Amino acid sequence: MVLPRYKRVVIKIGGEALADEKTGRGIDPHRVEAVAAKIAAVHAMEVEIGIVTGAGNLWRGRDGLAHGMDRATADHMGMLATVMNALALADALGRQGIQPRVQTAIEMRAIAEPYIRQRAVRHLEKGRIVIFGAGTGNPYFTTDTAAALRATEIGADLLIKATKVSGVYDKDPMGDESARRLEHLTYLEALNLRVGVMDSTAITLCMDNDLPIIVLSLWEPHSLERAILGETVGTLISR
Repeated sequence: MVLPRYKRVVIKIGGEALADEKTGRGIDPHRVEAVAAKIAAVHAMEVEIGIVTGAGNLWRGRDGLAHGMDRATADHMGMLATVMNALALADALGRQGIQPRVQTAIEMRAIAEPYIRQRAVRHLEKGRIVIFGAGTGNPYFTTDTAAALRATEIGADLLIKATKVSGVYDKDPMGDESARRLEHLTYLEALNLRVGVMDSTAITLCMDNDLPIIVLSLWEPHSLERAILGETVGTLISR
């Protein structure tokens, strides 16, 4: 049996992964179940898993800003939307026979635990998957930064950014067929390239704490398992 290279990971999943495939909006139970099945396959490798969800399927703060909404208000609405996604994913994981725990940076004890680092680590050690909702609890920070922060706090070995593209490219792969996937970037190279799949604050936080990042396609078969095993998949951003 091949042992995983990484023992504890945080997976950042965009809200679009849980949305209706045609519209990219809302929460599609079939898509949520598909994502849960992929995470369950990693969990079966006896890897400790934390998850951070985005909110793009339910709310995009820039839409509110375009109509004059206060930035802090728009961001807080986005944080609440991530909790809805976290609850949906936790329910699907529970039906996979896995014990999930939702922890939120904004207290809402009726539906989730407050985020407490030591409690989160204890859940992971017991084989539970912890889903971190409500971002960092602060406006002006993205869920990418929340994923980097939580990964650093719980001592994760790897941060996985699971997207709809198979890595970081030298050009936009959607608009240029000659685009080439980059297998490895240093943190500074990723910052200088202004990598669109992850914001600069998140990359800088990972750089400061020497936390490697793998950007990969969530929908490529077995991509998560391959990344955990240390195989070349997606784009590795590291020192």
